[in-house]
Amino acid sequence: MSMFCYQCQEAAGCKGCTVRGVCGKTEDLAKSQDLLIYILKGISIYSTKAREINIVNKDVDKFIMESLFSTITNANFDRNIFIDKIKTGLLLREEIKNQYVNAGGKLPQNSTWVEKMLSIVGLKKGEEAKLPDAAVWLANNVEEFDKKAETVGVLATENEDIRSLRELLTYGIKGMAAYMKHAINLNYNDENIHGFMQKALAATLDDTLGAEELVSLALECGKYGVDAMALLDKANTSTYGNPEITKVNIGTRNNPGILISGHDLKDIEELLKQTEGTGVDVYTHSEMLPANYYPAFKKYSHFVGNYGNAWWKQNEEFESFNGPILMTTNCIVPPKASYIDRMYTTGVTGYPGVKHIEDGEPKDFSVIIEHAKKCAPPTEIEKGEIIGGFAHNQVIALADKVVEAVKSGAIKRFYVMAGCDGRAKSRNYYTEFAEKLPKDAVILTAGCAKYKYNKLNLGDIGGIPRVLDAGQCNDSYSLVVIALKLKEVFGLSDINELPISYNIAWYEQKAVIVLLALLHLGVKNIHLGPTLPAFLSPNVAKVLVDNFGIGGITNVDDDIKMFESL
Repeated sequence: MSMFCYQCQEAAGCKGCTVRGVCGKTEDLAKSQDLLIYILKGISIYSTKAREINIVNKDVDKFIMESLFSTITNANFDRNIFIDKIKTGLLLREEIKNQYVNAGGKLPQNSTWVEKMLSIVGLKKGEEAKLPDAAVWLANNVEEFDKKAETVGVLATENEDIRSLRELLTYGIKGMAAYMKHAINLNYNDENIHGFMQKALAATLDDTLGAEELVSLALECGKYGVDAMALLDKANTSTYGNPEITKVNIGTRNNPGILISGHDLKDIEELLKQTEGTGVDVYTHSEMLPANYYPAFKKYSHFVGNYGNAWWKQNEEFESFNGPILMTTNCIVPPKASYIDRMYTTGVTGYPGVKHIEDGEPKDFSVIIEHAKKCAPPTEIEKGEIIGGFAHNQVIALADKVVEAVKSGAIKRFYVMAGCDGRAKSRNYYTEFAEKLPKDAVILTAGCAKYKYNKLNLGDIGGIPRVLDAGQCNDSYSLVVIALKLKEVFGLSDINELPISYNIAWYEQKAVIVLLALLHLGVKNIHLGPTLPAFLSPNVAKVLVDNFGIGGITNVDDDIKMFESL
């Protein structure tokens, strides 16, 4: 087959994309991403060993983190960027290898290069077969890259269950890398998390690890996922304040505007500073909506509100916006010719033919600002307000009110409906689910899944809105903090004793790390939809069902009855 990718929920036929990604990823791009991941595994062999003797290469940490992030679904479609990354990765692999060798004493005289490599990873002569090819393979042209890429993709692991667990682990650390990138942009870092990501990558090359060891690593990945989300939460709230209950305008004004999408709060901070006083307004789109909840951004009078809906509607909404669009992270839909000249990328994102704003301290957004001044104001597509800002600090401040509502029976059950939105019509299930929930149920949400119901008139319970939006997908951490606080308040010994049900929509790899984080925390009976991940083999799925109660969805009426019976 030309390619094979099944890392997202839209995998063709719920099996895998084999000719072209449903996301728009081409065969040659898929191959380049596969090879880059393979190179990262080779680098991680040496970096993990180097860490054992206290050698930490910051360039390696940054490269692995950003490279993982760039391969997330819908993040970067520019093959030339991946070719450059492969070349850089091979050089970095040699650099960290040499650092390790130079710190480890003299090598035997007249040793061959292979013997030197063996000594680096602690192998003895005659054990060459155990040395991963990813640690030694070299090439210097695109033709060789493409030829190698055909042999190192997902299907290179023949055993279906081992393949499934290796990919589950890989996708988990891809999501973790995304969250780490945002934290580091705000000068918050944790070397232990980098160390685990590299350990996990190296582990996917270890043929001695069986299913039990890989399941254990996946749960450990969840532990570090919690750490990464906690770090990002600290970075965001320490820098911009705790999110506040906020009514967000969804209409427009008559000034030209810039639409900013994605997840990176540092980017919107710098854009707001640079557009102040220019006559250009700023609007959020999709996962950038929660920026409206942060106190630090409310001081900007030209920060208008949110325009549009979830990421997958951007083809029509970017067209009607009229002004330039800045993509700060993943969730790019291949742009239409009618607006591709108004689209910009930054950070790890990229698309052929789209202008890229390079990193800087600060980034220079002058070109997009000047572009905006020449554009018509946005075409208004809706009016009104939506409410959000229910992150853990705000909800805990309302704890007495929430607890009293639970004790009195006014609130019977919470439903965590965090996660992702997507194009599939089957996702209308989540709108219907929200509409049919009993009036004594409250929805806890985070991520762009909220767009399936955050504009419905679901009312409130004693002044508590029935949809409590904590923020972005990474703010799923807030929902965990809220659950743990309720567990403490009610004096329960097990988080699963709470009247909380988990009906989560997933799309890409950041949802995977959220799932693993929940499993690490002991949360059970999580239901995923609209389909279970294609990368879960039947046996691996059975392990998750038997040990954690993981399940899929059926129809709204039956599922509500099922959740109420738990």
